[in-house]
Amino acid sequence: QVQLVESGGGLVQPGGSLTLSCAAHGFRLRDYILTWHRQTPGKAREFVAFMNTGRSNRRYADSVEGRFTLFRDNVENISYLQMTDLKPEDTGIYYCHSDVSPDYWGQGTQVTVSS
Repeated sequence: QVQLVESGGGLVQPGGSLTLSCAAHGFRLRDYILTWHRQTPGKAREFVAFMNTGRSNRRYADSVEGRFTLFRDNVENISYLQMTDLKPEDTGIYYCHSDVSPDYWGQGTQVTVSS
């Protein structure tokens, strides 16, 4: 059974950092395209970061380029989204996603950036 479990969210002040985790169960993350997305109330879910299967190609939304970094641990089967210099507009629920099951989304993890 495919499952993605996000964690690591929380409340952080502007300028702070957080690292989100996404644990995969039932499949190997490295065999599929991996993306992260976020959603705020009243808005559509938006793309944040992408990684191909070989980890050679990573792309980021313009709004997070240079501040967020996407990693994948093939041994632990976990993805990490390292976020630095956080801004209030980064607030939202963050989701990881794999094209192993395009319609499946985990529960997400809440990130709140506020002073």
